[in-house]
Amino acid sequence: MREQKGFSLPLRAMVPNAITMLALCAGLTGIKFAIAGRWEAAVFAVVIAGVFDGMDGSVARLLKGATKFGAELDSLSDVVAFGIAPALILFMWTLNELGGIGWVIALAYAGCCALRLARFNATLEDEKPAALAAGFLMGVPAPAAAGLALFPMMISFWTAKDDIITPTLTAIYLAFIAVLMVSRLPTFSFKALKLRPSMRFPMMALIPLLVACLTIWPWKTLCVVSLLYLISLPFSYRGAKKLIADLSIW
Repeated sequence: MREQKGFSLPLRAMVPNAITMLALCAGLTGIKFAIAGRWEAAVFAVVIAGVFDGMDGSVARLLKGATKFGAELDSLSDVVAFGIAPALILFMWTLNELGGIGWVIALAYAGCCALRLARFNATLEDEKPAALAAGFLMGVPAPAAAGLALFPMMISFWTAKDDIITPTLTAIYLAFIAVLMVSRLPTFSFKALKLRPSMRFPMMALIPLLVACLTIWPWKTLCVVSLLYLISLPFSYRGAKKLIADLSIW
């Protein structure tokens, strides 16, 4: 019998993988806060998970520590932090009032998140579809979908009215976000966006402004960011349509 080779992980890959684990832990912590009824902390935990998720890939490329192990770990982390965590948080927040239907909607969202990530990994191994080759993503990515899914909670925090979003409206909205994840709608890949040299400095200057707004008006800022992303979806389709002649893949 052949002796099985031991698994080894390059030292430079430890840092990005550790950041990925932090994202997973943040998502799980969001569930813990939801169980305790600390809804704002639960949403913030998922937002923090999104920040960590955005960091791990950049750190991996910077350290040249991208590995297949890291890619698999990132997908598992995304399912937990951006699929399971938002589904459970929303179910405990309001969907439980719908009984079995609310649970089915929560399961559908988590399942669509897993399917979206599995499809993304499969397309990376195979020949890239035209959308990916043109710098677009197919469907709403998991971190963005998690933020959109928690949008009803953000609105209630902003307005300080718990009854402004009904369980039925939340269920319909969450089902819509789930469909967007597994759809073939081309969405902007912000990692692939290329800014003109004249625009790079102004965009960098917006970062401290965004941080300041998040510090002073966290829920208003997050609601505006979520709305802007939703508004960008028709423009992403229009932009992809101009770049890709054959739209049959959608």
